[in-house]
Amino acid sequence: MIHDLYEVIHRRRDVRGEFTGEPVPGDVLDRVLSAAHAAPSVGLSQPWDFVIVRSDDVRKAFHQHVHAERDTFAASLAAEAAGRFARIKIDGVLESSLSIVVTYDASRGGPAVLGRHAIADAGLYSSCLAIQNLWLAATAEGLGVGWVSFYREEFLRELLGIPDGVRPVAWLCVGPVTHLERVPDLERHGWRQRRPLSEAVHADRWGGS
Repeated sequence: MIHDLYEVIHRRRDVRGEFTGEPVPGDVLDRVLSAAHAAPSVGLSQPWDFVIVRSDDVRKAFHQHVHAERDTFAASLAAEAAGRFARIKIDGVLESSLSIVVTYDASRGGPAVLGRHAIADAGLYSSCLAIQNLWLAATAEGLGVGWVSFYREEFLRELLGIPDGVRPVAWLCVGPVTHLERVPDLERHGWRQRRPLSEAVHADRWGGS
């Protein structure tokens, strides 16, 4: 069983081009959302909410916004980097079965959130833990997940009617896939390569070995 966990962790991918568009069964979606909702949170604040987006009109509007932001980013790149970036598909908004927008509400569990007094972002980290739970559960269920980050929070808040003070943290494309790539897209397309673990581990203090 423990080997299954490690296998899912290493098999997980940020999916963009492999969605089939087939529906996600209701019981599978419930299990994935339950896994996300089981994430630990600072002060047991559970500051997340999940907006399930199936509307074609909403997804088309978001897709247009994402590609306008892609163009803005591409224009900031030098020629070589722009060439590499042009080969990378950045979203599966229209091809995936549905999308899940995960939010963060800083007022949840307040006014005094146990454990957040010294680290203001601890609540935001909690929403990220819910995202990771969701992603791993979806992978275990044979689904793909793609995190779309080319958007302005203000645009997405207005598009989905998210209340003021609640941050949209992630737009996740979710659905069945033909396969999961063995090598992550950004590595395959030469954008960046992974750092070896040995470069990321420090003993006792930064730079310690």
